[in-house]
Amino acid sequence: MAPRKTHPLVWLLAIVPFGAVGGFTGVVLAYLATQRGLTVEEGASLIAAGMLPHTGKFLWAPLVDMTLSRRTWYAISSALCAVGILAMAAIPLGPDTLHLLRIVIFTVNLATTTLGMAIEGQMAHLTAPEDRGRAGGWFQAGNLGGNGIGGGLGLWMATQLPAPWMSGAVLGAAFLACGVPAMLLPDVPREGSRRGPVGAVVDLVQDFWGIVRSANGFLAALICFLPIGTGAATGVLAQSEIAAKWGAGEAEVGLVNGVLAGVIMAVGSLAGGEICKRVAPRVVYAAVGALMAGVAMAMAAAPTTPTTFIAGGLAYAAVTGLAYAAFTGLVLETIGAGAAATKYNVFASLSNTPITYMGLLLASAVTAWGPAGMLLTEAGAGFAGIALFLVATAVVRRRPAALAA
Repeated sequence: MAPRKTHPLVWLLAIVPFGAVGGFTGVVLAYLATQRGLTVEEGASLIAAGMLPHTGKFLWAPLVDMTLSRRTWYAISSALCAVGILAMAAIPLGPDTLHLLRIVIFTVNLATTTLGMAIEGQMAHLTAPEDRGRAGGWFQAGNLGGNGIGGGLGLWMATQLPAPWMSGAVLGAAFLACGVPAMLLPDVPREGSRRGPVGAVVDLVQDFWGIVRSANGFLAALICFLPIGTGAATGVLAQSEIAAKWGAGEAEVGLVNGVLAGVIMAVGSLAGGEICKRVAPRVVYAAVGALMAGVAMAMAAAPTTPTTFIAGGLAYAAVTGLAYAAFTGLVLETIGAGAAATKYNVFASLSNTPITYMGLLLASAVTAWGPAGMLLTEAGAGFAGIALFLVATAVVRRRPAALAA
């Protein structure tokens, strides 16, 4: 299908449910966790349960490429996300329901993976090559803005509405509304194979292997796996016990992780998309990772006051938006259009792996060394990742033939 002019606002709206589910888990449930008798590590485990499907989603991405059309996959996934967030809001949070909530969170995030794949497939096919950096910025603006809506608005509704399930009902209805523009686009059919499902998987694997054997593909995969620009501290800072160390309460957490933060991340993402039109996304990604590490260090050095919590959290949100836009521009630049859902989600799985392991690492770090130690741990990991990437880049540029051997 030939690329066409599609206003990137469509991608922004369509991906909002993806981000909002993550925001509800990472802010609402994380904040309430320690209030309802859970430990910091148990609160972090809820976030990890949500991230787990995103680390392995490339395994089922071929199903989205090969079976139903992208529009059908989106419709099914959107409905599952709406029902799932209602369940997440309705189940009482506490030690007795921890295991059940982990299962529900995992399942809902499983649905968000196929929703994202459907939109990524549409975006890859319906966006002209020269517009991919800009499309990536709008796409991540919707993801991160949705994260702010699910987190900030979700937290306000969860604590202010008469019944907890009402927040899930409102968000679920919003999910369905956000998908309407995407459903009106030309459909992108499945990508079958004359050799049957097994042959199709082989074709996809060979296609992706061809990408990572190139110098650019290998470096793109490596930078996605390293702990650069992960934004993983957000979920730890959202927990009430941790926020209290800065003197921050529900209002401050809602501000830093809510709609305002979502808007700031969205603006950062749009700016990142424009930057990626002029500078190679891989370079932007590494530079933004260094900037995020710098923000973490500054927040660690500043006094532990509510003002520091708000200013540092919002600065962190802006840099997160830049990082996500650089990631999407990098991947779209690398994968092309064929088997887009599979190839995009291999890279996405790689990038979600450091978010998962850094989230768990930072939860342990804050218990061992306090908030400043946690932030310095993140900064140190970021700088180490950048250093490793620079070394790998130098080696690959000197011996590019080694990858094709």
